[in-house]
Amino acid sequence: MSAPIRPLHLAVSIDRPGVRDAEPYVRAARLAERGRLDFVTLGDTLGPPRRGESRLDALAVLARVAPATERIGLVPTVTTTHTDPFHVSDAVSTLDWVSGGRAGWTVEVSGTEAAARHFGRRAAAPADELWHEAGAVADVAARLWDSAEDDAGIRDAATGLSVRGPSIVPRPPQGRPVIAVDATRLLPRAAAARHADVAYVRTGPAPTPGAVRAARDDLHARLRSLGRDPGRIVVLASLPVALYAAADAVALAGLAGSWWADGVVDGFHFRPEDPDRDLALLVDGTVPVLQHRGLLRSFYPGGTLREHLCLPRPANRYATARRPA
Repeated sequence: MSAPIRPLHLAVSIDRPGVRDAEPYVRAARLAERGRLDFVTLGDTLGPPRRGESRLDALAVLARVAPATERIGLVPTVTTTHTDPFHVSDAVSTLDWVSGGRAGWTVEVSGTEAAARHFGRRAAAPADELWHEAGAVADVAARLWDSAEDDAGIRDAATGLSVRGPSIVPRPPQGRPVIAVDATRLLPRAAAARHADVAYVRTGPAPTPGAVRAARDDLHARLRSLGRDPGRIVVLASLPVALYAAADAVALAGLAGSWWADGVVDGFHFRPEDPDRDLALLVDGTVPVLQHRGLLRSFYPGGTLREHLCLPRPANRYATARRPA
């Protein structure tokens, strides 16, 4: 069967608490790529690790995954609280470059006293202030990505000297890497409406479509009120999955297909209980069923994460219009 006009989007978390070696993340991303999933996510938190806890920087891990993969999108969590917007922009832009245009980032905030004490810059703030700041950071990052035109370099062609400018990294391959927000709660949903390309709506282990559809409809209404096209955001139901056999994997394909066909969501972000067992069953069980039913592509039509998600490459808002000769 031919691919659907409105594609079903799939993503998966490759979180592995306590794992300090990068290789398991590489294997998981390669497996997800074999299943032609749009992207993988890797969570992160800000602040000092608890006693006995092992923690890796999500951006650094996915920068290691990038050269070991070819098409899969790479979306780490980046916390905007206590973090300079310039450094956020620079780090995510670098991931986009090393991956050849496959980067995104999930915006997160940190309201804990432990993180505030760890950085020592300010006290913990209320959630509404943190998400207002997160939206501002996302906006500043996007403006920094636009601060150089697409064909601009960081050195003067005639003299070889560095050129001063707002950003030290050339404009990313995607123009602006994909911005994702967990829009389950109302405060981050407001930030998602203004800035996100991808929005997650989290569910529990017994998901029902009603609450997810309501969140998606509310998000779309917010976008319209801001003058944004709801067709320019991808809404994913973020489901916890625990698959023990091929029959459970087939059942998941049925749920995904029915929710997508009913217009509940644009796709799914799976959160495996067991990263090795569940991801393998997703790729070898759920994905082939969806492909057989004509709901999921069997190849990547493009090379960037924006192309996977059917999102246009943003024009540079600061580019000077070229005058005709």
